[in-house]
Amino acid sequence: MKKFIVENDFWNLFPKAKIGVVVCKGIDNTIKNEEKFKKMILEAEKKALECLKNPEFSSNEVIRIWRETFRKFKTKKGARSSIESLLKRVYKGNHLNNINPLVDIYNSISLKYLLPCGGEDIDKISGDIILTKAVGDEFFVALGEDKNEPPYEGELIYKDNNGAICRCLNWRESVRTMLTENTKNAVLCMELVDENRGKEFEIALEELSKKVMENLGGACKVSILDINNKEIILD
Repeated sequence: MKKFIVENDFWNLFPKAKIGVVVCKGIDNTIKNEEKFKKMILEAEKKALECLKNPEFSSNEVIRIWRETFRKFKTKKGARSSIESLLKRVYKGNHLNNINPLVDIYNSISLKYLLPCGGEDIDKISGDIILTKAVGDEFFVALGEDKNEPPYEGELIYKDNNGAICRCLNWRESVRTMLTENTKNAVLCMELVDENRGKEFEIALEELSKKVMENLGGACKVSILDINNKEIILD
């Protein structure tokens, strides 16, 4: 029985945060209509640009809040939240590429609602998924890389029995547990650190779940973890 657990190392830093989890079972992630997902991303990019009202990129509220968040724990120099990375690309006029349907869907939701979102293949997870501070020796090979780059001691990471699966909270994901066209069962994760956006957060999670089921079939279950509800069962 696999669990998704957020340990007190995280809650001690961010007691008012929320972690949204969407468990997707029995999906079909093969590419059937690339143009459909491309259109979905383009519409989300347009929405994101409308929300970046300050011409100085770093002064936009979502960027400022996540940079402040990353200053509260040990990070690799230059590490930024996943939502900042997406927004910076769009802000510079560079469109996101299609990756696979599930990733395209969560990227579009991430941009539309200005919330970081990532995902892992449940069947590639060993044991529980745990959000905690790193010891510093966890095995980690990032997407697009081929060598082990363990997190720093004290860095917030998602990990399982075989090492880290995402470094610096939501900065970079592991190639070991990445979502592919062969993924049948997945866990999608969305983080909220701005307590004023709780309702938007819930709407984003529900839309994410709905879009997955509409486009990829299967069944999805949405859960929200907080300081009073620190774990869920994935199976």
